[in-house]
Amino acid sequence: MLIPYLQVDGLTKSFGDLVLFSDISFGVAQGQRVGLIARNGAGKSTLLDVLAGIEGYDSGEIVYKNDLRVGYLRQRPVYPEGLTVLEACFHETNDTLQLIREYEQCLETPDTPGLDALLDRMEHADAWNYEQRAQQILSSLHITDYGQKVETLSGGQLKRVALANVLIGNPDMLILDEPTNHLDLPLIEWLEDYLTRSTATLLMVTHDRYFLDNVCNEIIEIDDRTVYSYKGNYSYYLEKREERIEARNTEIVCANNLYRTELEWMRRMPQARGHKARYREEAFYELEKVAKQRVSNDRVQLNVKSSYIGSKIFEADELSLRFGDRCILDKFSYIFSRYEKLGIVGDNGTGKSSFLKVLLGQLAPDSGHLEIGETVRFGYYSQEGLQFDTQMKVIDVAREIAEVIPMAGGKQLTASQFLQHFLFPPEKQHSYVYKLSGGERRRLYLCTVLMRNPNFLILDEPTNDLDILTLQVLEEYLRDFGGCVIVVSHDRYFMDKIVDHLLVFNGQGDIRDFPGNYTQYREWKEERDRQRTADNRQQAEKKTQIVQKSVDCSSSSVVNRSKKKTFKERQEFTAVEQAIAALEAEKAAIEEALCTGTLAADDLTAKSIRLSALNEELDEKTMRWLELSEIPD
Repeated sequence: MLIPYLQVDGLTKSFGDLVLFSDISFGVAQGQRVGLIARNGAGKSTLLDVLAGIEGYDSGEIVYKNDLRVGYLRQRPVYPEGLTVLEACFHETNDTLQLIREYEQCLETPDTPGLDALLDRMEHADAWNYEQRAQQILSSLHITDYGQKVETLSGGQLKRVALANVLIGNPDMLILDEPTNHLDLPLIEWLEDYLTRSTATLLMVTHDRYFLDNVCNEIIEIDDRTVYSYKGNYSYYLEKREERIEARNTEIVCANNLYRTELEWMRRMPQARGHKARYREEAFYELEKVAKQRVSNDRVQLNVKSSYIGSKIFEADELSLRFGDRCILDKFSYIFSRYEKLGIVGDNGTGKSSFLKVLLGQLAPDSGHLEIGETVRFGYYSQEGLQFDTQMKVIDVAREIAEVIPMAGGKQLTASQFLQHFLFPPEKQHSYVYKLSGGERRRLYLCTVLMRNPNFLILDEPTNDLDILTLQVLEEYLRDFGGCVIVVSHDRYFMDKIVDHLLVFNGQGDIRDFPGNYTQYREWKEERDRQRTADNRQQAEKKTQIVQKSVDCSSSSVVNRSKKKTFKERQEFTAVEQAIAALEAEKAAIEEALCTGTLAADDLTAKSIRLSALNEELDEKTMRWLELSEIPD
């Protein structure tokens, strides 16, 4: 029997006349890892704020298990200025911190009343190691300057500090709002592994579908102010949600057919009706509610016509760029192909966004040459580009760009029609921008980028704050896009769906071209790292054996001096020397090929396997050469 941790009954929340959710109910039990899914503007972040007690609500009931320790990560955390990173980790009170403060107050009180009980509680809560645990988690999240002031941190660094703050307390239940936003790929994978191994119960909002798939065992969806629960991960949810929508659409179609018949009956019947007629009349109104529902069609239509693009896209010739001691580009050369879909990955700070700005002419390189084709028309979706006059209406933002948008196949859409395809219904179009949620503003920004009819899309972190529905349709659009695409993203699922190869930014100007998507790169990298570890271990063992062999040979040198190489041994010694030279030459050639970044995935695998075999052969030949070299000629 699962222990209920959280129960929500009949919860309703509105802002003025805008109802975010109405009369919703759900529960979270011990051990469950729940992903919360809803489209932008449905109130996901508001719901989490309500559950955390930060935001009020209109009606309903929220009940937590007694003495439950809850940690909450907000989407955009805020800390008072002047705090250091380490102080920020102690800023928000949790049970362990409260216990530490009680202990400190007790020590400052004459006669230290209750000290023995506090010592037992400190031991039970492992509070003595709290600061050490804080530093370990901060280090895992790549934050090592504990004295840095929070006001000097970037948005990504601040999110990591807040995440550490939540994890350090080791709560029974975690409520996380977009925990993967602003984390680079290694940190996302670290957090995924951490949460998978953790015993904490989880309620989470995230757009990262691999994260949902690997971490969550239940999905709660809010759709049309109604809650649906799916007992499985994200893949299971997709399958069952499709079945639910198909069943609902079938019900609406059948209701419409019956509604037409019943409507004729209602019009023919006199006002004075018997009991059976009144029963049929009541059933008619229930039928009418179903029939007037809209058939679900969640697909955002992004089939925008892209302008013609020539064969010459851009050519980079030995581009170099540095910021002080940090090297971004080091004589980087690249010729971009027509219709290419390129992904860029790398840790934060390795220069991905700076490279895009060089490409767009917003940042000049220190040296080198960049030539852009004459027909190229960039569409740039950036992390900093979300800038609107918040007093404008949504429709006016679109009309400033174009009254009419050309679509594929010679069709045209008005600005209003175009916005409807982006899930902005007419009533939403006449709302002011300041009333939009963060995700809705991102969707409007994406809309304005595509309305300009580009033929080369550059998307810098497009998945942040967009709902999963919009991401799915954006993926479909990009796969069919008749132009070029460069994507910088930490969303592994998104990258796998879009790109055909990667530029991997390793830092200090080290940029490698990998012929495959992110999952293929990750598998190759893990296999390479495993192979390197195994090779290093084998080489260490071989060296030990060689040293021991040399000692053994030295100890028998007196015997060997009296024995000379036989004719057969001299021939073998020469053959071994030639074999070692050939193996080393083959090894050097393979290592050079692996560093070019031009190999296909199959070739990469084959050459990696051959390199491992070469190392073993070289060790064997070297050992035999040592044995033979100890025998005099």
